[in-house]
Amino acid sequence: MTAPASAHPRTVEDLLPDAKALTAKLGKTPPRNHLMKELRIGAPKATALIERLTAKPAIPVYDYPEPIGPDPAPTPAVPESTTEVAPDPTPAEPATVAETSPLVAVDGHPGSNITTTEPDTTPAKPREPRRPVAWPVLLLALPAFVAIWSGWVELGELAGFGVVNPLPGIWDDLSLNTAITLPIGVETYAAYAMWVWLSGRAPGKARRFAKWSALGSLVVGAAGQVAYHLMTAAGMTAAPWWITTAVACLPVVVLGMGAALAHLLHSTDEA
Repeated sequence: MTAPASAHPRTVEDLLPDAKALTAKLGKTPPRNHLMKELRIGAPKATALIERLTAKPAIPVYDYPEPIGPDPAPTPAVPESTTEVAPDPTPAEPATVAETSPLVAVDGHPGSNITTTEPDTTPAKPREPRRPVAWPVLLLALPAFVAIWSGWVELGELAGFGVVNPLPGIWDDLSLNTAITLPIGVETYAAYAMWVWLSGRAPGKARRFAKWSALGSLVVGAAGQVAYHLMTAAGMTAAPWWITTAVACLPVVVLGMGAALAHLLHSTDEA
C-alpha cells in the first residue's frame, strides 16, 4: 500500500536533493520502497529518482584524438618586432636609422628579427648666410677715382712734380708725369690698409697698424684735395713751400708704411 498523496505533490526535480541526501546517509542507493516510505511518494516517482541516482555521467565526445597525459605547457608568444622610438629633442623630427639584429631565441623557440631604431646624431650642417654683393662699390669708386686722380695730379704739378724722362739714354721717347705717384701711392695704400684692418685675418699688431695708418692716409688724402681746390680758387700757380714739402715726402712715407705693414702681416705675435 502506497503513502497518501500530498496536497501539493512535489516533482522529481524537487525530490532529487532529498534522495541524494538519503543516498549519502545510507552509503548506497536506497531501495524503491525505502524512498516511498521516507519521502512519502508513489512508486513512479521513486523509480524515476532511482534512475536519476544510478545514471552514469555523460562521456564527452572529442572531434580530435584525446590527448594522452597532462596538457602541454603553452608556448610563449614571441613578438614579431619591437620598436624603440627615441625622444624628440627638437621641434623638428630627427631622422632614424634602423638596425636589424640577428635572430633571437626565446625559451628554445626561434625568434624573429628585432628591429630597433636609433636617433641620427649627425649634426646638421649650418646654412651659410648669403654674402652681400660688392659690385656697387665699383660704381661708387668710379667718380671718386676721377676726382681724386685729377686733384692729386694737379696738386703735384703745383708742388713741382711734372713730366720727366725716366730712362734717358735707354728710351729717350719715354716720358712720365711724376704727379701720378701721389694718387697711386696714397689712395692705394689707404684702401689696402683698410682691407687688412677690417678683414680680421691679420695678426693683432698688423690690424692695429693698418687701422691707424689707413685713417691717417684718408685724412692726408682729404687734406690734399682741400689744398688743391683752395689754391685753384685763389688763382695760385705754385704751392707754398710747406705744402710742397709735405707733398714731396708723401711717396717716401707711403713706401715706409707699406713695407712695415707687409712685415707685420708675416708676424705671429698677436699682442
